[in-house]
Amino acid sequence: MKKLLYISVNSKPEELSASKTVAKELINRFLEKNKDFEVEEIDLYKEHIPRLEYQYFEKRNCIVDENDTKKLDDKNQREIKKIRSLCDQFISSNVYVIAAPMWSLSFPAPLKEYIDCIMQDQKTISFDNGKPEGLLNDKPRTVVYVQSSGAHIPWLLKPAINKGLSYVEDIMKFMGIKKFEEFLVDGTGFTEKEKKEAINKAYEKIDDIIDSIKF
Repeated sequence: MKKLLYISVNSKPEELSASKTVAKELINRFLEKNKDFEVEEIDLYKEHIPRLEYQYFEKRNCIVDENDTKKLDDKNQREIKKIRSLCDQFISSNVYVIAAPMWSLSFPAPLKEYIDCIMQDQKTISFDNGKPEGLLNDKPRTVVYVQSSGAHIPWLLKPAINKGLSYVEDIMKFMGIKKFEEFLVDGTGFTEKEKKEAINKAYEKIDDIIDSIKF
């Protein structure tokens, strides 16, 4: 079966999170139309994401081999095993839905830690001949980035304000994933009414987003 990997990055439960609420509706509708997909979910606020240490690498972005791994203590061996597992899970997927709020012009820190884990030489990228190249262009893949924000961001200001979204798009394309869809849930405001209005407005865009997904 094909795989959709749902990556959520918000400490709030789903019923309190606009990005998670919209992402889950997107996934449910996608599965209705694509029954040959299975979903794997990773909550970056619940899942342990290793912090990368120098001893985990034999060179830039390249995890130490099995023999060198065995020379480390049990804790570090478990961390390396987890890093490999996160990277393999990412590689095995066809569609990615990332749900995150805009925080401080960017996104919550666990997402950056996760990205650092999956950026691995000869798995998602390569540096052959000193030239970086993405390796995830081996099959059609799509990333849908669902971002909630309290304000309505004018499109003219998006390059200056939406730095987190731009970074995620750039890093996914750097790894070779050509199709990236931004799905903005803007204007969640300060009241429950404002949030519901923003969510309902986002729901209207879901079918178009699904139609744009390539896999």
